[in-house]
Order: sequence, then structure tokens, then C-alpha cells
Amino acid sequence: MDHYSGNSHAFRLGLRGRCPRCEQGKLFNGYLALAKSCDRCGLDYSFADPADGPAFFAMSIWAVPALGFGMWIQMAFDPPSWVHLLTTGPVLILGCMALLRPLKGWLVCSQYIHKAEQGRLSPRE
Repeated sequence: MDHYSGNSHAFRLGLRGRCPRCEQGKLFNGYLALAKSCDRCGLDYSFADPADGPAFFAMSIWAVPALGFGMWIQMAFDPPSWVHLLTTGPVLILGCMALLRPLKGWLVCSQYIHKAEQGRLSPRE
């Protein structure tokens, strides 16, 4: 693993949805479902548990631009509320959906590269 360069490498692999070990196999089986293992090197992805991290980051990153878009529509056109449901709502949902897969891939690759494990409390001595 000498060629790994930490977070930037994990981010590039996550964006491309590639295996963190061989960099060739697929990380996903579908849009957001992780594959059971790499189709090239056989790496078992059971270590991966990104939990709600991708959703939190996607909503946090995309909320400000979506809010800005909604405010621009409101100030420029002063539309009724239902217009926001047809414009700002889809912008918010589609923007978050676009970010979910790359962020999930990044978190999974980071867990592998940095050998992340569940925290444990050692017994008192």
C-alpha cells in the first residue's frame, strides 16, 4: 500500500466508485448499494459501514446553494408557494442525490485505506 496518498486518493476512488485495494473493481452494485465484494480482487466489503455520513454531508453541502436558489426565485419573481415545490424542491432533492454516491464511495474507501474499525473500550487493568 505504498502508493496510497491518503484522503485525496480515497476521494478519487470514491468518485469513480472503484475498489480501494485494486482500484479496478466496482464498489457499488446499483446506485447506492455496496457490492458484496470486489469483482476483480475479491476484497470483501463487509468492513464498510458509512451509516448516515453520506446523507449528512450531502445535505450539509447542498443546502446552501439550494437555499440561495430558492431565495433568488422568491426575490426575483415573488411566486406563490407551490412554485417552490416545483422548482426548489427538485433542485434540493436532485442535488443531494447527485452527491450521495460519490460521498459514500469516498467514506468507504477512506475506511479501508485508514483501517478504520469500530471503537472498543479495553477492560480496566
